[in-house]
Amino acid sequence: MEDVKGRNIVVAVDDSDQSSYALTWCLRNIVAKHGSGSQDTIVLLYARHIPSNSTTGDSTGYLFSSDVIDTMDQQTSKIAQNVADKAKRICKDYDDHIKVEMLVENGDPRDVICEAAEKLKADLLVIGSHGYGVIKRALLGSVSSHCAQNVKCPVLIVKKPN
Repeated sequence: MEDVKGRNIVVAVDDSDQSSYALTWCLRNIVAKHGSGSQDTIVLLYARHIPSNSTTGDSTGYLFSSDVIDTMDQQTSKIAQNVADKAKRICKDYDDHIKVEMLVENGDPRDVICEAAEKLKADLLVIGSHGYGVIKRALLGSVSSHCAQNVKCPVLIVKKPN
């Protein structure tokens, strides 16, 4: 009997309920059903958008001082830590089946997720969906749709039921 290689599953996480639901769904339906012959690696990926460290302007032309940027950076770091803690708590029940890693990358979530999936040689990318309608998706853009179109590995988009 040959040893089955564990899978490298990248799960995009953020502070939304949709993200938590996607992670939980993946653990229950993908990881738990894979069996105990291997150990999957779950990479929890959080894309952190942070401003540059120099004085900068926003889209309205207002300038931010370095103090404001430092405060914003501290806040995004707190959010990243909270996201990591929550995701790790969700994974705790599956410790026997998985190895959990946390990766925080800076930048636009669409680019960060696609680049990380490629760099990590993901066997599967799991991402939650907000379930936006056509108009909201056109205005805001859809991270999950972008990733589905640009990532080379299979992409599982999990939509939270209403």
